[in-house]
Amino acid sequence: MDIKAALKALTEETGVSGDEFSASSKAAEFLSQYADGISVDDFGNVTGFIKCGRPNAKTLLLDAHIDSVGLIVTYIGDKGFLSVGACGSPDIKTYLAQSVTIHGKRAVQGVVSTLPPHVSKDNKTPEIGDISIDVGMTKEQAEEVISLGDRVTVNSRFRELCGSLISAPAVDDRSGVCAILEALDILKGKPLRYDLAVCFSAQEETGSRGAKQAAFRIQADEAIAVDVSFGGTPDSDPKETAKLGSGVMIGFSPCLDKEMSNALRELAKSRNIPFTSEVMPDLTSTNADEIAVAGKGAKCCTLSFPIRYMHTSVETVDLNDISATARLIAEYAGGAENA
Repeated sequence: MDIKAALKALTEETGVSGDEFSASSKAAEFLSQYADGISVDDFGNVTGFIKCGRPNAKTLLLDAHIDSVGLIVTYIGDKGFLSVGACGSPDIKTYLAQSVTIHGKRAVQGVVSTLPPHVSKDNKTPEIGDISIDVGMTKEQAEEVISLGDRVTVNSRFRELCGSLISAPAVDDRSGVCAILEALDILKGKPLRYDLAVCFSAQEETGSRGAKQAAFRIQADEAIAVDVSFGGTPDSDPKETAKLGSGVMIGFSPCLDKEMSNALRELAKSRNIPFTSEVMPDLTSTNADEIAVAGKGAKCCTLSFPIRYMHTSVETVDLNDISATARLIAEYAGGAENA
């Protein structure tokens, strides 16, 4: 699979939390190349299944969320300016003076209203309720094409930076989706030691709501939640971040299964897959927190990789880290001869 092409296709689809169906449809299209029983449920979760053909095989759930952060229209003012709320936790300071699209009855272009520095009283980052969007319409004109609840996204695009770096909106977590798809591509036609269930889940950014539903329905024995983590920048703390290009980040946390985390770490060592260990002293703040306790519960681990500028429209990832994550998933899910 061409990871870069897949990431470009997925990040070009809209899919703010609660309105993921465009992105879900594209993800389902990719997944149909590898899995059976593909469905997109009413919630926006994409699921598919691959049977290993072994009697009494355990089920391994592979999850990555398909939604992204964004804004939602909350009010149309008398002068046609839009008020918005946050879907998830977008980095509001990066929205100022940006060009945006309101996904209404048709796509409406707008700009985030910003006071010029000449007349502003302070340089504080505004709260979400303090910003407004100028669509150049009267209230009546706006109400014809825009409704309360419509999602808003920043007008950004897929960019190839130097080397293997990519910058794009919704890298969190369409890159995780790509990692799972690449793993399935590696495994295609090869023996498996698990029945695989794949879920590209909705509404992770608003409380892992999709993963709760899907995990309860699937009732897997083990699960790997694939997500992004914090990449190092000049102003970041190296104790809290990882270097882009350092490989897959294997999760260790009180709410994760230590045996599974250790097995993944040893597997990465033995297969020369670049990795770092990511220690999360409490919850992981990923879908793993919900998957592990859904229904009968499941042994669970996180596999992540670092990105820069999380929850902005220029999230930046190293394609090699996506590849390393895919390789580790494939090694763990395969190897039926050693089961």
